[in-house]
Amino acid sequence: MKIFNFEIKDRHKRLLAMIKDSKFILLLAMVCMMVEAGGTSTAAYLIKPALDEVFINKDIRMLKIIPLIILIVYFLRSIAMFGQEYLMSFVGQNIIRRLRNRLYDRILDLPLSFFHKEKTGVLMSRITNDVNIIKSMVSTAVTGSLRDAFTIVGLTAVIFYQIWELALIAFLVLPVAFYPIVLFGRRVRRTSTGCQQAMADMSSFLHETFAGNKIVKAFGMEPYEKKRFFEKTRKLFRLEMKEVKYKAISSPINLLLGGVAVAVIIAYGGLRVIQGVYTPGTFMSFVAAVILLYKPIKELSKLNNALQQGLAATDRVFDILERESDILEMPNPQTIKSGPHRVNFNKVFFKYDEEMVLRDINLVIWPGEIVALVGMSGGGKTSLVNLIPRFYDVAEGSISIDGIDIRNASIGSLRSQIAIVTQEPILFDDTVKNNIAYGRRDASDDEIEAAARAAYAYDFIRSFPNKFDTRIGELGTRLSGGEKQRVCIARALLKDAPILILDEATSSLDSESEMWVQKALENLMKGRTTFVIAHRLSTVSNAHRIVVVVDGEIVEEGSHDNLIARQGEYFKFYQMQFSNDDA
Repeated sequence: MKIFNFEIKDRHKRLLAMIKDSKFILLLAMVCMMVEAGGTSTAAYLIKPALDEVFINKDIRMLKIIPLIILIVYFLRSIAMFGQEYLMSFVGQNIIRRLRNRLYDRILDLPLSFFHKEKTGVLMSRITNDVNIIKSMVSTAVTGSLRDAFTIVGLTAVIFYQIWELALIAFLVLPVAFYPIVLFGRRVRRTSTGCQQAMADMSSFLHETFAGNKIVKAFGMEPYEKKRFFEKTRKLFRLEMKEVKYKAISSPINLLLGGVAVAVIIAYGGLRVIQGVYTPGTFMSFVAAVILLYKPIKELSKLNNALQQGLAATDRVFDILERESDILEMPNPQTIKSGPHRVNFNKVFFKYDEEMVLRDINLVIWPGEIVALVGMSGGGKTSLVNLIPRFYDVAEGSISIDGIDIRNASIGSLRSQIAIVTQEPILFDDTVKNNIAYGRRDASDDEIEAAARAAYAYDFIRSFPNKFDTRIGELGTRLSGGEKQRVCIARALLKDAPILILDEATSSLDSESEMWVQKALENLMKGRTTFVIAHRLSTVSNAHRIVVVVDGEIVEEGSHDNLIARQGEYFKFYQMQFSNDDA
């Protein structure tokens, strides 16, 4: 199916189905449009009796009736105009709300690999800018096209009823008038896609520079970033002006063609009035209807522009909505019950895209055991622990918890058994209380306070003006590094998950903060199956077992003393680190 020479795809039909969900409101809006279109046609027709009966025949009775009819017509048109505008905006806004919800729902369900490939600003632009363009298409283009279609039908009936010979002349221009609509509509869609991409790129750039403003200032890069931003706005300006050019040129062409048609009609029709074939009222009513008819036809070019922009935005939105996650749940998944767990890696291979980053990993971690993963950066330690909550899936082999392959378990029950504390503490612009209770929204105040005490966070939280109800700012900017990390530990403590992953949880802290965080971590690790990733070997002294990962392979495992005695990779790593510390 094609509209204005543009193919309607299945995804566009799905958008139309969303519009149809509001069919009762659409029906009311269409009634309003029909009343408005009928009023326009009636106004054009009333010119005939107004001229012939009032001004030429000087009929007093018609002088009283016609103004009253005109008042009624315009009153009804006004109500109908408000009704169709409000109702169609309601439909458009409701669709946008649903699309935004579906987009956000879909994006959050996609795996981490998706977020590594996509820019945050681009995703934000899909939810904000692109969806707004679709709203314009639904509430403006659909409204306008229906209203103008009804107006064209009504006025066409008037002109053919009045003077059918001249009506045929007027309609000879129509095919020519539609040509620029089709031609420039295609170009508008291409430039609109470019504008939307440029806007998404700008959103991504703004997100990066605002989030990294501290580094920008520290390195004196304000002029450089300003220059980059100005280049992006210049690129967007050029694309927008190209789009404006294609939008603006079609209406003047249609206006010129309409003027030609009106000139021919007046020349031929005026002669027929002089010859007495038509009355002045009939002819003037006809001319008024033709002039009114060309306005909705001209508006179709603008509506087509909005339609093409909306369809381009629809493609970008549905590119996300139709994205399939590679982390799939089985139809009837098993449930991992809460309790101490044994985690087993059996001949595990894993790759990012085509690069193999883990090879033949065989590892058994017993309930309550603390296992430290050490090795150089980029060796595959974080990739290994990211497989446990199924942030990614293995390429070969399997990971099982208590004998259950995690691919056969429900994702919800799997992740409910795992708590994570990362190197960069992730907090939200909310209260301290809500950040601690993020994994357990039903937790009581006493439980939240107990978790804060165990994480050595209670004292500094109590010093805040609003205690646990203090907002901590975007990403916890009002807290120090050590305070943020202890709030994250309190969050993990409150979740009380039996499997714990600590990914460089102390590497970015100063000595004093590290001491407090290390104490909090000791409380957190008690009785839990724990994976500790650490570059500082001093932080793994309490591990039951140390596993050395080099280039995606396990090359050694054992206790600290055992590995030092072997004088292998761990020994080299230990010597290198502590010789640097001594230096």
